[in-house]
Amino acid sequence: MDPSLSPELRELQQRTREFIDDVVVPLEARDTPRPGGGHHGPSDDFRVELQDAAKAAGLFAPHIGHEFGGLGLDVAGQAVVFEQAGRSLLGPLALNCAAPDEGNMAMLEKIATPDQAERFLRPLAAGDVRSCFAMTEQSPGAGSDPSMLRTTATRVDGGWALNGEKWFITGGVGAAFAIVMAMTDGRATMFLVDAGTPGFVVEEAIDTIDHISPGGHARITFTDCVVPEDQVLGAVGEGFRYAQVRLAPARLTHCMRWLGLATRALDIAMDRAATREAFGSRLADLGLAQRLIADCVIDIETSRAIIARTAAVLDSGAEGGLASSIAKVHVSEATYRVIDSAIQLCGSDGITVEPLGRYLAEVRPFRIYDGSNETHRWSIARKAVKARTRETGPAVR
Repeated sequence: MDPSLSPELRELQQRTREFIDDVVVPLEARDTPRPGGGHHGPSDDFRVELQDAAKAAGLFAPHIGHEFGGLGLDVAGQAVVFEQAGRSLLGPLALNCAAPDEGNMAMLEKIATPDQAERFLRPLAAGDVRSCFAMTEQSPGAGSDPSMLRTTATRVDGGWALNGEKWFITGGVGAAFAIVMAMTDGRATMFLVDAGTPGFVVEEAIDTIDHISPGGHARITFTDCVVPEDQVLGAVGEGFRYAQVRLAPARLTHCMRWLGLATRALDIAMDRAATREAFGSRLADLGLAQRLIADCVIDIETSRAIIARTAAVLDSGAEGGLASSIAKVHVSEATYRVIDSAIQLCGSDGITVEPLGRYLAEVRPFRIYDGSNETHRWSIARKAVKARTRETGPAVR
């Protein structure tokens, strides 16, 4: 526990840790993916059960303001609590701070009209419904490059008609509504689209290596799907700007949650190393094992520091795109290294599916979603060069 935290935040950190260890971890066996695929996340009944337990513990929706029933933590406070929640794959779901709902709530809280907030945000914050964020498309549509967006919205009597296909939409199966990004006259706009709207069809859940998101990852089509004018989210044509309101913090909250899983993986490995004997000594006393453990500790501590710095940037109101890109790349790769090293330290036990093998499968896609790490490195380098050029002036040729 960090002694620099306020007494209130330290107490919340401890209560979250105890809730995860004592209540959530014993329930993990109920969410084991079935061999051969076909498992697309915990059921909604299980989700509600977990969330009811978090409500009873006073830990529900830590990121949402008191007006909507949350704890109202700033980003720095979220980092502390989300890390503890992330020690179980089910922890963020229990606290209602899992993706994509957490990012959607944060954006709705900032952008939605009062009527939209009551209709869409309040039930989402209460855990009464789930949502999805529909931006990604199959090639040649928008993936890491959102400017390639192909879904369109055209003005019609009473609103807008959406046409297009979305791909890998997390939580799409069973979502009560989608926040859909579509092109309007050459500029992106966001729409709030209720499930069941004619022309809005969830075609399938895609089998993937990760299984922790309720509803999995869906392919969704929109065919002359008419959305009323009052369900435009924000201003027409400002979708890309609003996306940054969501994406920069959402990248960071992913980092917070996965860091918690990495710390648990290392705990599992160190417990094993402390009891396993080989070559006349405990594994924990062997130099090669100590090297793995030390590198894991370094990855965890540097990740925690980068998250804290990025949280401070976001809490200050500054534009956090660069900081969140740096955090996303570092933490996604560091957490993978930690879990991979934990498997190595556990030997044959490490390559069983539960728990470490599953952790590796769950965290691996993070290097792809929310912008591939290669795209973020490209962006980081461009911004670094531009900043240096502003300092020194253009190069003389």
